[in-house]
Amino acid sequence: MPQRLKNLFWNHRSFKGKFFSSLFLLFFFYQLWILLHIILWTVVNPGESAFMETRLEHLQEKDEKATLRHQWVNYNQISINIKQAVIAAEDAKFIDHEGFDWEGIEKAYEKNKRRKKIVAGGSTISQQLAKNLFLSNQRSPWRKAEETIITLMLETILSKQRILEIYLNVIEWGNNVYGIEAASLRYFSSHAKDLNSFQSAKLASMIPNPKYYERHQDASGLIERSGIILSRMNAIQVP
Repeated sequence: MPQRLKNLFWNHRSFKGKFFSSLFLLFFFYQLWILLHIILWTVVNPGESAFMETRLEHLQEKDEKATLRHQWVNYNQISINIKQAVIAAEDAKFIDHEGFDWEGIEKAYEKNKRRKKIVAGGSTISQQLAKNLFLSNQRSPWRKAEETIITLMLETILSKQRILEIYLNVIEWGNNVYGIEAASLRYFSSHAKDLNSFQSAKLASMIPNPKYYERHQDASGLIERSGIILSRMNAIQVP
Protein backbone atom coordinates (compact mmCIF):
# COMPACT_ATOMS: atom_id res chain seq x y z
CA MET A 1 0.00 0.00 0.00
CA PRO A 2 1.46 3.41 -0.98
CA GLN A 3 2.46 5.61 1.96
CA ARG A 4 -0.14 8.21 1.04
CA LEU A 5 -2.96 5.66 1.25
CA LYS A 6 -1.58 4.37 4.53
CA ASN A 7 -1.62 7.88 5.95
CA LEU A 8 -5.21 8.41 4.80
CA PHE A 9 -6.23 5.09 6.33
CA TRP A 10 -4.69 5.84 9.71
CA ASN A 11 -5.99 9.41 9.70
CA HIS A 12 -9.47 8.07 9.03
CA ARG A 13 -9.20 5.58 11.90
CA SER A 14 -7.91 8.31 14.19
CA PHE A 15 -10.82 10.60 13.25
CA LYS A 16 -13.36 7.83 13.90
CA GLY A 17 -11.74 7.07 17.25
CA LYS A 18 -11.90 10.72 18.31
CA PHE A 19 -15.46 11.05 17.04
CA PHE A 20 -16.75 8.08 19.04
CA SER A 21 -14.74 9.14 22.08
CA SER A 22 -16.37 12.56 21.88
CA LEU A 23 -19.81 10.99 21.57
CA PHE A 24 -19.17 8.81 24.60
CA LEU A 25 -18.00 11.78 26.66
CA LEU A 26 -21.04 13.80 25.59
CA PHE A 27 -23.34 10.92 26.57
CA PHE A 28 -21.52 10.46 29.89
CA PHE A 29 -21.70 14.11 30.90
CA TYR A 30 -25.37 14.34 29.88
CA GLN A 31 -26.18 11.39 32.16
CA LEU A 32 -24.12 13.01 34.91
CA TRP A 33 -26.04 16.28 34.45
CA ILE A 34 -29.33 14.40 34.85
CA LEU A 35 -28.03 12.45 37.84
CA LEU A 36 -26.94 15.62 39.64
CA HIS A 37 -30.36 17.17 39.08
CA ILE A 38 -32.11 14.14 40.56
CA ILE A 39 -29.78 14.13 43.58
CA LEU A 40 -30.52 17.83 44.08
CA TRP A 41 -34.25 17.10 43.98
CA THR A 42 -33.99 14.99 47.11
CA VAL A 43 -33.93 18.33 48.98
CA VAL A 44 -34.94 20.97 46.41
CA ASN A 45 -38.14 21.09 44.36
CA PRO A 46 -37.76 21.03 40.55
CA GLY A 47 -38.64 24.10 38.55
CA GLU A 48 -40.22 23.76 35.12
CA SER A 49 -40.12 20.35 33.44
CA ALA A 50 -38.94 19.86 29.86
CA PHE A 51 -42.59 19.63 28.77
CA MET A 52 -43.43 22.86 30.54
CA GLU A 53 -40.44 24.69 29.07
CA THR A 54 -41.32 23.55 25.54
CA ARG A 55 -44.94 24.59 25.96
CA LEU A 56 -43.98 27.99 27.36
CA GLU A 57 -41.58 28.62 24.45
CA HIS A 58 -44.40 27.94 21.98
CA LEU A 59 -46.75 30.25 23.86
CA GLN A 60 -44.22 33.06 24.06
CA GLU A 61 -43.61 32.90 20.33
CA LYS A 62 -47.15 34.29 20.02
CA ASP A 63 -47.23 36.32 23.23
CA GLU A 64 -43.97 37.12 25.01
CA LYS A 65 -45.89 37.76 28.25
CA ALA A 66 -47.54 34.32 28.28
CA THR A 67 -47.18 32.22 31.43
CA LEU A 68 -48.18 28.78 32.64
CA ARG A 69 -50.56 28.06 35.50
CA HIS A 70 -48.42 26.17 37.98
CA GLN A 71 -47.92 26.28 41.74
CA TRP A 72 -45.91 23.77 43.75
CA VAL A 73 -47.55 22.15 46.80
CA ASN A 74 -45.80 19.84 49.23
CA TYR A 75 -46.82 16.21 49.62
CA ASN A 76 -48.64 16.77 52.92
CA GLN A 77 -50.72 19.51 51.27
CA ILE A 78 -52.09 17.12 48.65
CA SER A 79 -55.28 15.17 49.37
CA ILE A 80 -54.87 11.43 49.83
CA ASN A 81 -57.83 11.09 47.45
CA ILE A 82 -55.91 12.38 44.44
CA LYS A 83 -52.87 10.28 45.37
CA GLN A 84 -55.05 7.15 45.41
CA ALA A 85 -56.88 8.16 42.24
CA VAL A 86 -53.73 8.81 40.22
CA ILE A 87 -52.09 5.56 41.30
CA ALA A 88 -55.31 3.65 40.54
CA ALA A 89 -55.51 5.27 37.12
CA GLU A 90 -51.88 5.27 36.02
CA ASP A 91 -49.86 2.69 37.94
CA ALA A 92 -51.63 0.34 40.34
CA LYS A 93 -48.34 -1.44 41.19
CA PHE A 94 -46.48 1.80 41.90
CA ILE A 95 -45.66 0.89 45.50
CA ASP A 96 -44.27 -2.53 44.59
CA HIS A 97 -42.33 -2.22 41.33
CA GLU A 98 -38.85 -0.76 40.82
CA GLY A 99 -39.76 1.53 37.95
CA PHE A 100 -41.22 -0.86 35.39
CA ASP A 101 -44.45 -2.85 35.32
CA TRP A 102 -43.44 -5.70 33.01
CA GLU A 103 -46.91 -7.25 33.05
CA GLY A 104 -48.43 -3.91 32.11
CA ILE A 105 -45.90 -3.43 29.32
CA GLU A 106 -46.71 -6.87 27.92
CA LYS A 107 -50.46 -6.17 28.01
CA ALA A 108 -49.93 -2.83 26.28
CA TYR A 109 -47.82 -4.50 23.59
CA GLU A 110 -50.51 -7.11 22.92
CA LYS A 111 -53.22 -4.46 22.81
CA ASN A 112 -51.23 -2.31 20.37
CA LYS A 113 -50.52 -5.38 18.25
CA ARG A 114 -54.24 -6.23 18.01
CA ARG A 115 -55.19 -2.64 17.11
CA LYS A 116 -52.18 -2.27 14.77
CA LYS A 117 -51.41 1.12 16.30
CA ILE A 118 -50.25 2.55 19.62
CA VAL A 119 -53.29 2.80 21.90
CA ALA A 120 -51.63 1.87 25.22
CA GLY A 121 -48.22 2.61 26.66
CA GLY A 122 -47.87 0.60 29.84
CA SER A 123 -45.65 3.32 31.32
CA THR A 124 -45.37 3.60 35.08
CA ILE A 125 -45.56 6.84 37.05
CA SER A 126 -41.75 6.81 37.28
CA GLN A 127 -41.39 6.42 33.51
CA GLN A 128 -43.89 9.19 32.86
CA LEU A 129 -42.03 11.44 35.28
CA ALA A 130 -38.70 10.72 33.54
CA LYS A 131 -40.23 11.74 30.23
CA ASN A 132 -41.90 14.86 31.62
CA LEU A 133 -38.84 16.15 33.43
CA PHE A 134 -36.17 15.67 30.79
CA LEU A 135 -37.38 14.43 27.40
CA SER A 136 -39.31 15.54 24.33
CA ASN A 137 -42.70 14.20 23.29
CA GLN A 138 -41.25 12.55 20.16
CA ARG A 139 -41.21 8.76 19.96
CA SER A 140 -37.89 7.17 19.09
CA PRO A 141 -35.69 4.25 20.23
CA TRP A 142 -33.19 6.77 21.63
CA ARG A 143 -35.82 8.54 23.71
CA LYS A 144 -37.15 5.25 25.07
CA ALA A 145 -33.64 4.13 26.01
CA GLU A 146 -32.95 7.43 27.75
CA GLU A 147 -36.31 7.20 29.54
CA THR A 148 -35.25 3.80 30.88
CA ILE A 149 -31.95 5.16 32.21
CA ILE A 150 -33.62 8.15 33.88
CA THR A 151 -36.31 5.92 35.40
CA LEU A 152 -33.63 3.77 37.01
CA MET A 153 -31.98 6.89 38.40
CA LEU A 154 -35.26 8.20 39.82
CA GLU A 155 -36.13 4.89 41.46
CA THR A 156 -32.62 4.49 42.91
CA ILE A 157 -32.21 7.99 44.33
CA LEU A 158 -35.72 9.20 45.21
CA SER A 159 -38.28 7.63 47.52
CA LYS A 160 -41.66 6.56 46.16
CA GLN A 161 -43.22 9.43 48.07
CA ARG A 162 -40.91 11.96 46.46
CA ILE A 163 -41.49 10.52 42.99
CA LEU A 164 -45.25 10.80 43.45
CA GLU A 165 -44.95 14.30 44.92
CA ILE A 166 -42.95 15.57 41.93
CA TYR A 167 -45.21 13.76 39.46
CA LEU A 168 -48.36 15.35 40.89
CA ASN A 169 -46.72 18.76 40.72
CA VAL A 170 -45.49 18.72 37.12
CA ILE A 171 -47.89 16.77 34.91
CA GLU A 172 -50.22 18.51 32.48
CA TRP A 173 -53.87 18.92 33.38
CA GLY A 174 -55.18 21.11 30.60
CA ASN A 175 -54.24 24.02 28.38
CA ASN A 176 -51.29 25.66 30.21
CA VAL A 177 -52.34 23.93 33.45
CA TYR A 178 -49.56 22.03 35.21
CA GLY A 179 -49.58 20.36 38.61
CA ILE A 180 -52.33 19.37 40.99
CA GLU A 181 -52.74 22.75 42.70
CA ALA A 182 -53.33 24.58 39.41
CA ALA A 183 -55.68 21.78 38.29
CA SER A 184 -57.68 21.91 41.53
CA LEU A 185 -58.13 25.66 41.21
CA ARG A 186 -58.92 25.45 37.49
CA TYR A 187 -61.65 22.80 37.70
CA PHE A 188 -63.01 22.98 41.24
CA SER A 189 -61.90 26.38 42.63
CA SER A 190 -60.36 24.58 45.60
CA HIS A 191 -56.91 23.64 46.82
CA ALA A 192 -55.23 20.28 46.27
CA LYS A 193 -55.52 19.41 49.97
CA ASP A 194 -59.32 19.71 49.80
CA LEU A 195 -60.05 17.44 46.82
CA ASN A 196 -62.70 14.82 47.53
CA SER A 197 -62.82 11.33 46.03
CA PHE A 198 -65.18 12.25 43.16
CA GLN A 199 -63.12 15.28 42.12
CA SER A 200 -59.92 13.25 42.38
CA ALA A 201 -61.26 10.43 40.22
CA LYS A 202 -62.25 12.94 37.55
CA LEU A 203 -58.87 14.66 37.56
CA ALA A 204 -57.05 11.33 37.39
CA SER A 205 -59.21 10.25 34.45
CA MET A 206 -58.11 13.37 32.53
CA ILE A 207 -54.39 12.55 32.59
CA PRO A 208 -54.19 10.62 29.27
CA ASN A 209 -55.70 13.51 27.27
CA PRO A 210 -55.99 16.62 29.47
CA LYS A 211 -56.45 19.26 26.77
CA TYR A 212 -59.32 17.35 25.17
CA TYR A 213 -61.07 16.63 28.46
CA GLU A 214 -60.67 20.22 29.58
CA ARG A 215 -62.97 21.15 26.69
CA HIS A 216 -65.21 18.08 27.06
CA GLN A 217 -65.95 17.72 30.75
CA ASP A 218 -69.10 15.71 30.03
CA ALA A 219 -67.48 13.24 27.62
CA SER A 220 -68.79 9.71 28.13
CA GLY A 221 -65.26 8.29 28.21
CA LEU A 222 -64.28 10.68 30.99
CA ILE A 223 -67.34 9.84 33.07
CA GLU A 224 -66.91 6.10 32.57
CA ARG A 225 -63.21 6.18 33.42
CA SER A 226 -63.89 8.31 36.51
CA GLY A 227 -66.32 5.69 37.78
CA ILE A 228 -63.80 2.89 37.29
CA ILE A 229 -61.08 4.82 39.11
CA LEU A 230 -63.44 5.69 41.95
CA SER A 231 -64.30 2.02 42.46
CA ARG A 232 -60.60 1.13 42.76
CA MET A 233 -59.36 3.93 44.99
CA ASN A 234 -60.06 2.40 48.42
CA ALA A 235 -57.82 -0.57 47.63
CA ILE A 236 -54.85 1.66 46.76
CA GLN A 237 -51.99 2.22 49.18
CA VAL A 238 -50.06 5.46 48.92
CA PRO A 239 -46.41 6.02 49.90
